[in-house]
Amino acid sequence: MKVITFEGIVENGQIQLPPDVHLPEKAKVYVVIPEVEIKPTAYVGSPRLVNQEQASDFTKEVTAQI
Repeated sequence: MKVITFEGIVENGQIQLPPDVHLPEKAKVYVVIPEVEIKPTAYVGSPRLVNQEQASDFTKEVTAQI
């Protein structure tokens, strides 16, 4: 596999390469980010039932308010 390296910068959330760099459409690229700390984001999972038979215990009743 041949590899070539270009230096670019991020502007408005997009990677900007030098103007003389022209990549073919759908080219596979790899992004290496030096000296940047990525802060982890919180993950809140959706609750799951252990026993599917208990699903009827959580049936919602919708009433119209006038």
